[in-house]
Amino acid sequence: MALDNINKTVVTEFIMLGFQAGNKIRIVMFILLLLIYCFTILMNLLAITLVSTSRNLHTPMYFFISDLSFIDILLTTVIVPKMLHVLLHQRGTIAFSDCMTQLYSFASLEASECLLLGVMSYDRYVAICNPLRYNSIMTHRCCVILVVTSCLVGFCITLNFILSTLMLNFCGPNIIDHFFCDFIPILELSCSDPHIVRMEIILSSIIVILIPLTIIIFSYIKIIVTILRIPSSTGRQKAFSTCSSHLIVVSIFFWSLFGVYVLPTTEKTLSISKILSLLYTVFTPLINPIIYSLKNNDIKKVLHDHVHRNVR
Repeated sequence: MALDNINKTVVTEFIMLGFQAGNKIRIVMFILLLLIYCFTILMNLLAITLVSTSRNLHTPMYFFISDLSFIDILLTTVIVPKMLHVLLHQRGTIAFSDCMTQLYSFASLEASECLLLGVMSYDRYVAICNPLRYNSIMTHRCCVILVVTSCLVGFCITLNFILSTLMLNFCGPNIIDHFFCDFIPILELSCSDPHIVRMEIILSSIIVILIPLTIIIFSYIKIIVTILRIPSSTGRQKAFSTCSSHLIVVSIFFWSLFGVYVLPTTEKTLSISKILSLLYTVFTPLINPIIYSLKNNDIKKVLHDHVHRNVR
């Protein structure tokens, strides 16, 4: 059944305003976001290619990194091309069914990434705090189950409030003051009372954000305690440098999500919501392959070997 048939509404399309700015600023933003998008796709594809083609990187940690890169490619492709279209034309129209499809794809991928980041932190916890049992705990079968479960839970949780959103009536304004179809701006256009759907989103967001965030905090506290016991100051400094980079990226990702979907909408303006949304839709997919892959010595060595062989 088509999405438009499920939702008995008079609104058949939405108009997205994106970023309201002058022509020169929009052109600069368009070029900048286009470069960021291309660089994001290139870096994440590079990470996936290096992990898949090098036997030395066929370990749980790099398996999770390649999965994260795959999710980031899908996530940016769901959001950025339409954002570029809106910037180029000052505003853009999107069919109701396409808007719901973008909303479901984006929310599912974000939820899956949250859960996958929790899994990745647990993997590092086992590797550093329980190294003797690492291979027996993080088997290939276990890794596949963790990744598949993260994606299934993310897509199933999102499906629940997507269906609830489809049951609402949209009979009035159809202008979305955002650069993509997101829950909060869409619910504000509903002629029905969106209170129940809004509460479902908040509760689901708390589950998807706080559970993996708790796992991440617990894992890194244990990791830091273990690192402090390393006798070599060089080893401690290297480990702290890696952990701090990971924690900074994870903190920006989770707290921007928390600020948009959990905090009351009255406490933030639309401009702040757009900036926060840019952090987890554009910035995080860009920085993830740099922090998790290109700063990693094993991946840098594999990349150097590939380049050296091709140059010769």
